[in-house]
Amino acid sequence: MGRARVSTSHLTDLMQTLSCRVAGKPTDSGPLLEVRSPFSGELVGTVTTVGRAEAEAAIAAATSFTATPSKYQRAEILEKTRIALEARRDEFARIITSEAGLALREARYEVGRTVDVLRFAAMEALRDDGQIFSCDVSAQGKPRKIFTTREPLRCAVAITPFNHPLNQVAHKLGPAIAAGTPIILKPSEKTPLVALRFAELLHESGLPGPMLSVLLGPTHEVAEILVRHPDVEVVAFTGSVPVGKKIAATAGYKKLVLELGGNDPLIILEDADLDLAVTLAAEGSYRNSGQRCTAVKRILVHEAIAPEFTRRLVAKTAEYLCDDPMLESTRVGTVIDEASAIYLETVVKEAAAAGARVLTGGQRRGALLQPTVIDQVPRDCRMVVCESFGPLAPIITIRDLDDALTLANSTAYGLSSGVVTNNMQAALKAIRTLRCGTVNINEVPGFRIESSPFGGVKDSGLGIKEGVIEAMKGYSYVKTFSLPWA
Repeated sequence: MGRARVSTSHLTDLMQTLSCRVAGKPTDSGPLLEVRSPFSGELVGTVTTVGRAEAEAAIAAATSFTATPSKYQRAEILEKTRIALEARRDEFARIITSEAGLALREARYEVGRTVDVLRFAAMEALRDDGQIFSCDVSAQGKPRKIFTTREPLRCAVAITPFNHPLNQVAHKLGPAIAAGTPIILKPSEKTPLVALRFAELLHESGLPGPMLSVLLGPTHEVAEILVRHPDVEVVAFTGSVPVGKKIAATAGYKKLVLELGGNDPLIILEDADLDLAVTLAAEGSYRNSGQRCTAVKRILVHEAIAPEFTRRLVAKTAEYLCDDPMLESTRVGTVIDEASAIYLETVVKEAAAAGARVLTGGQRRGALLQPTVIDQVPRDCRMVVCESFGPLAPIITIRDLDDALTLANSTAYGLSSGVVTNNMQAALKAIRTLRCGTVNINEVPGFRIESSPFGGVKDSGLGIKEGVIEAMKGYSYVKTFSLPWA
């Protein structure tokens, strides 16, 4: 099938010509990076890229910066940015849709989440970050007090993915700014436009230039320099497992915050509320075109209710219109590019060849892939062993809770999970047994708020959490001092 076509009138006003920013200032040194709509293939923006010299200049600007804004000033910058973003919600949403292909309703939701990140980061910037310890609590003690405070790092690097091109950026930048740490951002080359616009918003709101640079360019001249450089004290990365492991192997002696892939199960037990289960399965599988590390990747349904659940999910899936992402009626836009859609089409065909049944969906048009329900999926097929990053809803039947927990834990991933049940004992057993960073009862695996801890284990990450509060810990260190006054 050929690439989808659409009138480009709605893209004309979105056309962006942007530059990377070194210490807050635009730079015009490198070749142009073209950004195209995954839906239409039309050009939606260009970015002037940079090379090794600019990467090293950004690090030097960050590490030499000493005029750290006060807590109040950092909170003010974040709050001003939040207010400015609120006023430009639709503009930012349309940029996301134009470059990422996500449905406009999803892009608006992402802007709303980013507003929350800024709000929570501003709140945390004002919070007291120290503790006091009395030293006369043991026979070996003295009449002194020990105090702790958090100090910013000299330079942080953040590398972000395409699937949440604004919110993932905000989850890196907001906590770093709140902590007072200068940061260098390398966003995805597939979705750089909204990241650069967001950086402009932060600088316009008073963020000192050296506290934020945004760089795009050849991997060996930008990303590798940033990851390896000895003056970079923490690398925060969200993306694929192979790239995350390469970063871990090459970064050297520095802190790492790695949020990698997921193969998140939704376990639906025999006593589940079927209406709730179907809604969670559809929302978890299809939101954001299924391109979330916490999307439902495997639906594990008790065999006693599987036929009725499957019938209802097929009917529910018909509500998720997959079309031009700029249309208000569209609920599922494209995946990030046609190559990704072809891969997803391939794993569906592989599953069908292995005995699975495609009950609805599966058709591809360019980068659009119709939301797809597949049942009788073999437990060892690629669709459910590896992470399928798209609007797929593969159903696997389970005998009981123990069977579900064994299957859920059987992959290399350990990010999130959801369990649908009204049985408290079953819920508690699942929480204890599932080896992953999050277990949500009667919710999708991806449920969270922007300030709550988030992260995984195994190939999903090193167990270090993100979320505004935890991320601020990653972008700072604890300094301890004592005084001779009790």
